[in-house]
Amino acid sequence: MQLCGFNVGIDQPLFLIAGPCVIESEQLAIDTAGTLKELTTQLGIPFIFKSSYDKANRSSTSSFRGLGIEEGLRILQKVKDQIGVPVLTDVHEDTPLGEVASVVDVMQTPAFLVRQTNFIQNVCRQGLPVNIKKGQFQAPWDMDQVVAKAREVGNDQIMVCDRGTSFGYNTLISDMRGLASMRRTGCPVVFDATHSVQQPGGQGSTSGGQREFVPVLARSAVAAGISGLFMETHPDPANAKSDGPNMWPLANLKPVLEVLKALDQVVKQQGFVENELL
Repeated sequence: MQLCGFNVGIDQPLFLIAGPCVIESEQLAIDTAGTLKELTTQLGIPFIFKSSYDKANRSSTSSFRGLGIEEGLRILQKVKDQIGVPVLTDVHEDTPLGEVASVVDVMQTPAFLVRQTNFIQNVCRQGLPVNIKKGQFQAPWDMDQVVAKAREVGNDQIMVCDRGTSFGYNTLISDMRGLASMRRTGCPVVFDATHSVQQPGGQGSTSGGQREFVPVLARSAVAAGISGLFMETHPDPANAKSDGPNMWPLANLKPVLEVLKALDQVVKQQGFVENELL
């Protein structure tokens, strides 16, 4: 599959979707995108900048949701123009999809909305690549039907993304077998390494997280075989306005990506013998 000018798939080099959870300011978005572009260019990793203009699924109504659609899209457009990278943002049921599609290169659907047929199909009708997140409440093979719904409207640029599965109170677990299972959809599989360590609602009015385990899960997913990695990052996660506990520090990203790139090359050189049995 072609994605933003590069090939993606289980036989292609790992690509990265990364950026701050939410657009906090123009300067933060520009600075973070610039740092990520420099780093991924140096490492030879295809890169898409991600940030949200509106976080519609915060734990509390008092939490920061973003700068709104007009300002958010203006900043994403500036990231594209000034930094020269493709951009991704997530959309929701009340999003003016055409307006967002006129700016971004990739759309993303939230895990909680994965079973909303009209929503999934309306997003896919915009004609852009779509990264569909698996619900935390779903089995990996439930994505077969989600992908079928998406393709019914004529969009073949579909990715499926695992962000962990509900394990109990405020905890998610990542089952690496699910990544191989979702390859059966024929879509590039993306692993969300930072939301997988999130503890939804774990701090009462906000979510907690265990960012120390981001590299552990990212290495495991790349070794299991994925097309792309999703990772939210921030120069100062402790003071981020959304998802700080599970974002990875931007300054510590390079050594993580170096290992992941090496792992990806080794795993994909040998192929995936399990494919014959899946």
